[in-house]
Amino acid sequence: MAKNSASTTCFYSLLLISSILFASHFHASEAQAPVVKGLAYNFFGQTCPNLENIVRNHLTKVFKSDNGQAPGLLRIFFHDCFVQGCDGSLLLDGNPGEREQPPNAGMRTEALKTIDDIRALVHKECGRTVSCADITVLAAREAVFLSGGPNFPVPLGRKDGTTFSIKLTSNLPQPFNTTSVTLKTFAAQNFDVTDVVALSGAHTFGRAHCGTFFNRLSPLDPTLDQTLANNLKATCPNANSGNTANLDIRTPTVFDNKYYLDLRSKQGLFTSDQDLNIDSRTKGLVNDFAVDQNLFFEKFANAFIKVSQLNVLVGNQGEIRAKCNVVNGAKKSVLKTLVDEGMELMNQF
Repeated sequence: MAKNSASTTCFYSLLLISSILFASHFHASEAQAPVVKGLAYNFFGQTCPNLENIVRNHLTKVFKSDNGQAPGLLRIFFHDCFVQGCDGSLLLDGNPGEREQPPNAGMRTEALKTIDDIRALVHKECGRTVSCADITVLAAREAVFLSGGPNFPVPLGRKDGTTFSIKLTSNLPQPFNTTSVTLKTFAAQNFDVTDVVALSGAHTFGRAHCGTFFNRLSPLDPTLDQTLANNLKATCPNANSGNTANLDIRTPTVFDNKYYLDLRSKQGLFTSDQDLNIDSRTKGLVNDFAVDQNLFFEKFANAFIKVSQLNVLVGNQGEIRAKCNVVNGAKKSVLKTLVDEGMELMNQF
């Protein structure tokens, strides 16, 4: 009888453990953003199985000598996807192109080169099977993970676009915006309040030029910590200074939740940052992420995946570029972009 009782207890223990594991797996799967048609997590399982190792190994070496490229790569990803989708249009050379527009000022040229360096390594091993758009997404994910952030899978299978858009760079969120404007900007791309606060956490590492936050120094913004304001004034005597300041004063090179502690201490750098801790729609999430890094990581990963699937080109759409900064048949495609946008401007008059 004792033996049967022990067996029964063991059975129910195993059943409980299995139920917990199943529930955990289900919750994790449920938390992820749905995958758009044409993309897949195992898209290159057969054609380029070592893809993610190539990207991670190369960036591990890069960040050892220049960890400033990590936030640079994440910024490239966001600024590419928010214009006309994750199609690598930001990578294209133009005269001018997207990179020459004010919202993209200060884009790291070294990080742009790193994306094409990875493209060369990948194409050498797998042939021209992986797009620059996919490499940009993978590089941004690795920038997060290798800097201390979450490790999460991303769906792949994007194609590169053949045009860029100067006009649509106006879609990009601005550091001077209040939370109301920021929420409206993101809502246009179907992001909710949680997504906005989580994605803003990307400012947990990296640096910003004086012109992006000088509006808080002159006149002095009362929501800015006085000691930080004094330090920033010493760094930035005027808005045109070429100097930079850390986005996160606590752990400026680590991807963690300290950014939200900054906000609670009036130490956010941008207006768009600090206002998150003032607006009633976002302040609670700032507090939640400040005390629970795992929660921040979960919500950030989910929002990242949503960003990575904005207006993607798949299947027979687009192309896989031989070099990330030029389309295959560059002169014709880039000229078409400039002519189209020129005609559009002329039609406005």
